[in-house]
Amino acid sequence: MRVSARRAATEMSYTRTLIAIAVSTALSAPTLAADSEMAVLKAEFKRLAQRIETLERQNQELEKALASDRVSDREPELATRLKTIETQAQALKEQSKPFAALEGIELEASLTGVAQKVGSRDTASGAAESRLNYRGDIAVTLPGGDIGDSEGKIFAHLRFGQGAGIGLRPTYSSGANSTAFQTTAGADDSFAILAQAWYQIKVPLMSDGVKANAREHVHLTAGKIDSFVFFDQNGAADDESAKFMNNVFVHNPLLDSGGDIRADTYGFAPGAIAQYVNEGDRGSEWGLSLGVFGSGPGTNFSGSMGKPYVIAQAETAARFNHLPGKYRMYLWRSGRGSNYDGIERKHSGVGFSADQKVTENLTLFGRYGHQLKGKVRFDRALTLGGELAGSSWGRATDGIGLAFGALRTSSDFRNDSLTIDANADATPDFGYLASGSEKQFEMYYRYQINDKVELTPDFQMISRPGGNGGASTVKVLGLRAKVGF
Repeated sequence: MRVSARRAATEMSYTRTLIAIAVSTALSAPTLAADSEMAVLKAEFKRLAQRIETLERQNQELEKALASDRVSDREPELATRLKTIETQAQALKEQSKPFAALEGIELEASLTGVAQKVGSRDTASGAAESRLNYRGDIAVTLPGGDIGDSEGKIFAHLRFGQGAGIGLRPTYSSGANSTAFQTTAGADDSFAILAQAWYQIKVPLMSDGVKANAREHVHLTAGKIDSFVFFDQNGAADDESAKFMNNVFVHNPLLDSGGDIRADTYGFAPGAIAQYVNEGDRGSEWGLSLGVFGSGPGTNFSGSMGKPYVIAQAETAARFNHLPGKYRMYLWRSGRGSNYDGIERKHSGVGFSADQKVTENLTLFGRYGHQLKGKVRFDRALTLGGELAGSSWGRATDGIGLAFGALRTSSDFRNDSLTIDANADATPDFGYLASGSEKQFEMYYRYQINDKVELTPDFQMISRPGGNGGASTVKVLGLRAKVGF
């Protein structure tokens, strides 16, 4: 800025010198019309010459003042202003340096609380229950450094909370509140666990040698992972803190509630994932993923990593009337599948997950799971539903969600449920003749108070819970509050 001011002052001096030369030339020209006019012009030119002399003197004073960084009240006002502006600009530049170290860091945090109430006929204790719980999540993404053209990323996720939620009598998942999180230390000890910690490297596949033009990438991820972040995703039903809370709608129930993922107590496991992503055709992106995770004692680092949980997924984006959707199909195999008879065996299955916008405000979803191998209580799972955004009633960030589920009892379980005694305590583990399908229903209204806070009344019903035709329908009333940024 100071150099520009000096340059402008110098150019002004040169300009005025040229004007003086032009004036002198004009005075010497023999073309003036009359002596009276000549006298007027001479007086005007004399005045201009004096003005130019004054301006040149001021310019010299300005140059002299700008030669020093010190500010003095004897300096010209323009010099003082220029020095003040330079000082302020330098101070802002110095302040921005600490923030440069934060470039590329992403932070997400939320606190979710849930209150639920259920009648005495629907609880394991036989008494009416009302329960509160809360859960906090803090996730940080950091730059992980570059390896040639490949980019690294570090992800860490902390989770804490108190409250186990209501205790329903036996259903398939007993998961009417998937937000409930309480460590095994007990209700009086609320502390955070390192839920996830993984490193990912993004490798561009370049056809022309230009990284910016790459439309195909390979992602390699390793660490402690929530497998549902990378598999069985669903844009309308995979976040219990904002959408459906019943566990059968959050993930494929055969994997999660059924236990085939064999993760640790909190749902996480060490593992590695390889992904190929093709973004060459906008709106029709597709990818392939393969994940290998620890199972059983391998999930909490207390035992062998043998007999892992393996899942492979193919996914693609699609358009319906120019509206976006995602479709995923996957196969899984668990080396330590948990059977209802207490014996550990190999399990396998196939699943499908889809979410599709059908109008600007309505998104539909569906999931299907089919158990191929293993003695499990339920071997088929179908969940359907959707969310309607509140734009049509002037609440664009609100949403109404509806979901229905049906889980079919397996033939093995129907044959054994009345008498099976896996723990050998001389009492049947289930004590009823299983039949048909357990059915679930959930409805919520998410009310956005502002961009940080939302409230969600929620209602759920579970009929034929656990495949028990003699059991009454379970009804759960709840209210969820979430604060996040």
